[in-house]
Amino acid sequence: WFIESLQSMKRISLEELVDGVGGVCFVPSVMERWRELQEFQARPDDTLIATFPKAGTSWAIEMVDVVRRGGDISGCLQIPSMMRAPFLELNPPPPFPSGQLHNQPSPRLIKTHLPFHLLPPSFVDQNCKMVYVARNAKDTAVSYFHFHRMNKKLPEPGDWNQFFDSFLTGQVAWGSWFDHVTGWWKEKNNHRILYLFFEDIKENPAREIAKLSNFLSKKLDREAVDRIIEHTSFKNMKQNPMTNFSLLPANIFDQSVSPFMRKGEVGDWKNMFTVAQNERFEKEYRQLMSDRGPSFRMEL
Repeated sequence: WFIESLQSMKRISLEELVDGVGGVCFVPSVMERWRELQEFQARPDDTLIATFPKAGTSWAIEMVDVVRRGGDISGCLQIPSMMRAPFLELNPPPPFPSGQLHNQPSPRLIKTHLPFHLLPPSFVDQNCKMVYVARNAKDTAVSYFHFHRMNKKLPEPGDWNQFFDSFLTGQVAWGSWFDHVTGWWKEKNNHRILYLFFEDIKENPAREIAKLSNFLSKKLDREAVDRIIEHTSFKNMKQNPMTNFSLLPANIFDQSVSPFMRKGEVGDWKNMFTVAQNERFEKEYRQLMSDRGPSFRMEL
């Protein structure tokens, strides 16, 4: 039913995105059931994984899930990640994944791309643990562009120049990258939020897994950490049908256009950005990110 529901969703253009709550753009299906989404009932032992799209969401899901299982990867090899961590606001015609969450036993793992201020209030009310992963804006933009090309349920991106403009002005699904990463950053000390960086995980996965295990109150020995690093390596996740979304048909994810697990690198933006685009981006970045919190590395 999940795949059938996705297939029934109509593809739109970037111009048809709905200017939703607080000026944040969404695909129409999210806004159609916004009230129902806001009434979602979180549980105290839920773990929420939040990212801006294409910031390493699947990577984070896999790491968090295996850490919660104490380093046991067996369950992660049998059930697709999209079922282990349902996408809260993904909203094709019912039944839809956040509906399946109601019937899922605790402790639940939940995925979202929502800005912090648009989360269902119950996540804060229940004092849930939340893991946020942020990725530098340039690599995120490039990855999001290629994702739009292959994801037939996201808007047609146009060419790279068009998408670059849309991304920089926040006219993409889930809104402004700048507002998203800074919004979560401002709240990280007010709630149980672990704020991680894609680049840090790439540089030293053992160190970041240690942060996760401490945050989730799970003790891991060195053997378990090594197992998690191996299981969540880009090479393994790209080959694993439970994480590479190869189970979805081509009329949803057309991986002949661009693979879901494309490169997973830091600095790939250099292959797409023109000199003029980089200069424009740097100017906007300095204006929008000055004194707003997180510091990002554009290369390692």
